Amino acid sequence: MEIRPLPADEAAVRRYVEELWLPYHRELEATVETHDLAEDVDLVAEEVSFRRERLEDEDYRLWVAVDEIDRDAAASDDVGLARDGTLAGFVGTEIDAAPSVFDRPDRLVIGDIFVREPYRGTGLARDLIDRAAARARDGGCAELALEVGADNERALAFYEKVGFEPFRHRMRIDLGDL
Repeated sequence: MEIRPLPADEAAVRRYVEELWLPYHRELEATVETHDLAEDVDLVAEEVSFRRERLEDEDYRLWVAVDEIDRDAAASDDVGLARDGTLAGFVGTEIDAAPSVFDRPDRLVIGDIFVREPYRGTGLARDLIDRAAARARDGGCAELALEVGADNERALAFYEKVGFEPFRHRMRIDLGDL
């Protein structure tokens, strides 16, 4: 298993979106009450465009876990993640630098983390968290942060197991309900 940065290459990003991003969000849609994907857009095309733009941002990084890499094909193939191996999971991160008016450390925010079903329980999620932590240290960040749905019990249990602690309680209300 290798954890590689996702390049902004269109073929690699399209593969990531089709094999990891879309299944991740479909799973969230089925388990998290407030997580719904749009029905009136081409999800893959829209996400590929959005993700390629995000990958150009210096503070944003996305790593993909790749399993079953064919070393001979990889050595002779310039497209890398466009065809290489089985995509097993990913983690997306962004540096949240503290404005000078606040006395808090810079932090690395984990925006998304996902491990495909066959790889759950193998330690891959922890490896992805460790990759994010290494990026945080390299970027001069003092902490990791993430947001998780209050009804995503499996994710909450995992994050607590690896040492995350509640920091804030985010609340929301639909404006139509006011």
